[in-house]
Amino acid sequence: MAVLTLMMRCLVAISVLSCTAHAQLSPNFYSYSCPNLQSIVRSAMTQAVSNERRIGASLLRLFFHDCFVQGCDASILLDAGGEKSAGPNANSVRGFEVIDTIKANVEAACPGVVSCADILALAARDGTNLLGGPTWQVPLGRRDSTTASASLANANLPPATASLGTLVSLFARQGLNARDMTALSGAHTIGQAQCSTFRDRIYGDANIDAAFAAQRQQTCPRSGGGDANLAPIDAQTPEGFDAAFFQNLLARRGLFHSDQELFNGGSQDDLVRQYSANPALFNSDFVAAMIKMGNINPLTGGAGQIRRNCRVVNS
Repeated sequence: MAVLTLMMRCLVAISVLSCTAHAQLSPNFYSYSCPNLQSIVRSAMTQAVSNERRIGASLLRLFFHDCFVQGCDASILLDAGGEKSAGPNANSVRGFEVIDTIKANVEAACPGVVSCADILALAARDGTNLLGGPTWQVPLGRRDSTTASASLANANLPPATASLGTLVSLFARQGLNARDMTALSGAHTIGQAQCSTFRDRIYGDANIDAAFAAQRQQTCPRSGGGDANLAPIDAQTPEGFDAAFFQNLLARRGLFHSDQELFNGGSQDDLVRQYSANPALFNSDFVAAMIKMGNINPLTGGAGQIRRNCRVVNS
């Protein structure tokens, strides 16, 4: 009996240690060290979205592109290391100045306490919510990377030309399943895209609504320039976070080849139909997937650092 009791105590201890190891992030991480953090971020994001509604989508994308490279560690914010200029990011990721402003405001209130990685996670949440999307408690406690990686950005970020199989594989590499992938793709209900990212689809894909293709071709010529010309990813409600993205897919009006792959006779067709008809289900799954993505390989404890300036490593 004594041996059994000892074994049970050991199992409980192991269980507690295991839970602790997997519970490194907490929404209350800054409750004492920076109690006004969330209101500081919210205030700055409210002003930024008021100035330009597109910025909410830009910061959501920035968080996504950060987490898929080395984990959610603010590596994409570093000027050095080449991650900003990697293929999927060059001349397209934006919102760095907003993060700079928030960081400055946070440093004024709580110097040397809050990571750029956590600021980016909160800004992505608030940008989504300010555009009409859901809100959620963001687990916090990430620290900042001292390195960036152009090669991992090129290897891990899904291209707009990806097949469904490639999408599933790239998300699985980050510990995200196909349902997570489809829910997170719904972020394309907001934001704009450059002509160069969807030109091949509007001129070459067969599974596209003809009127939609013709409309997009008006500002995205087949040749002769126009690469940076912008179009809304969701033409129905381009500045509102809703389920219209999935309704567009049902009508073969997905702007990216990779998006239309979610509804093209494959494994995600039924889920796209569900999200299209049930925005509450989409919002719920999106929140769960965002929290899951935010937990990709965070630096915690003594790893990394708390950057004073999000663009450079502390000297």
